[in-house]
Amino acid sequence: MFLHGLMGSASNWLRVAPAFQDEFHILTYDQRGHGRSFHPESGYAPRDYAQDLKSILDELGWREIALVGHSMGGRNALEFALHFSQRVKALVVEDIGPDANYASIERIEKLLKLVPTPFRSRAEAKDFFENRYADKIRFYPKAGVVAKFFLTNIEQKPDGTQDWRFAKDAILKSMVEGRNEDRWDAFANLKMPVLVMRGEQSDDLTRPVFERMLKVLPTARGIEIAGAGHWIHFDQTEAFVRALKEFFHSTLGTNL
Repeated sequence: MFLHGLMGSASNWLRVAPAFQDEFHILTYDQRGHGRSFHPESGYAPRDYAQDLKSILDELGWREIALVGHSMGGRNALEFALHFSQRVKALVVEDIGPDANYASIERIEKLLKLVPTPFRSRAEAKDFFENRYADKIRFYPKAGVVAKFFLTNIEQKPDGTQDWRFAKDAILKSMVEGRNEDRWDAFANLKMPVLVMRGEQSDDLTRPVFERMLKVLPTARGIEIAGAGHWIHFDQTEAFVRALKEFFHSTLGTNL
């Protein structure tokens, strides 16, 4: 099971999932407020996302899973593992920590507010992100990568304008609900095999927080991927897949 991050969708895993399809049953989906899933006005706390996952698994009849979560998806995966631990055979947390992070909330909010949606046409949106947006967000690492990522999240609406693929209010609520309190106690009490992955160049999961995670949960494994930022599975796909396979094979065997 792969859970995408904030402003992402199931398609974020298109380069990763095929590497596991010969050994595992795989499921990815758009989490609430994202992609093609429903966009309710409320219900964006990690517990809400965790309950969504439980409902999906119940519907499918899947009793146990290996769970991989990136960024916001990592927070949601941690919440699911805390409340439904008997259903998680292995947990992978990609580049996010259990700490509260108000600075991150403010940063994402600023990134979104600097985008003048809706755009009148695809050409206008493309021109903005390719030629102007990176200059506006020089305060953010890898501004050019962020601009390209945001452009992929712009889609045509029924009235012909171009606007966010996700629900903007949902994104902001997810940020606040997911990062307004720390979850160190929850992380420290996990019983299943855990792998924590950090991108060497990431500002979202700092090295001190990464090292503290491995200290408070001594049974957890940790790996830092060279040349990767926050989106490890995108920046260094082969290294990401290799790390996951080694972890799964050592903890689960060849399949579920």
